[in-house]
Amino acid sequence: MPAAPAPPSPEWIVERRRGRWKLYLIVLICAAPVLASYYTYYFVRPEARSNYGELIEPQRPLPPLTLKHLDGRPFDVGLLKGKWLMLMVDGGACPESCAEKLYHMRQVRLTTGKERERVETVWLVPDQEPLSTVVMRAYDGTIMLRADPEELRAWLPTETGGSITEHIFIVDPLGNLMLRFPKHADPSRTKKDLAKLLAASSIG
Repeated sequence: MPAAPAPPSPEWIVERRRGRWKLYLIVLICAAPVLASYYTYYFVRPEARSNYGELIEPQRPLPPLTLKHLDGRPFDVGLLKGKWLMLMVDGGACPESCAEKLYHMRQVRLTTGKERERVETVWLVPDQEPLSTVVMRAYDGTIMLRADPEELRAWLPTETGGSITEHIFIVDPLGNLMLRFPKHADPSRTKKDLAKLLAASSIG
């Protein structure tokens, strides 16, 4: 019979444990800025407790959504990570309420001044309706993508009896859904929430 394999040496066990702790430390260091921003925003600063947007609890990480460019090419959902996102959902026909949200997001981003490069505006289109050239030109710079409506409904929370098309959402640079603003949100109050987040966080 072949000899039984020798048990791992104590040195090997210690080295393996050391490597595992190094990995945990790297993960913690990467997550620390976002954790610090959440803590600072909601617990350290008194004014943060009066945030306008509704905090999403528990966290809802960005799922592997099936996204496509308007021309049908696949879009890597991972490219949505790394910056703060102001995100909305609406059909390609883009009624007045849709244009209102696009304008809201653009103006709020612009009013963040030099911090605007840390923010992206995203329009997820859950149907195959063609987009108006006028709308596309007016909001050039907004990321416009086709998305699966069922995947969006599974990810984005709504008020009871409401629709995901009624809200603007904030997603942090790690892809965590963070805030949901009410229907017909006040841009000035939205800006205040976003400004607090940008000030409290060093990432994105």
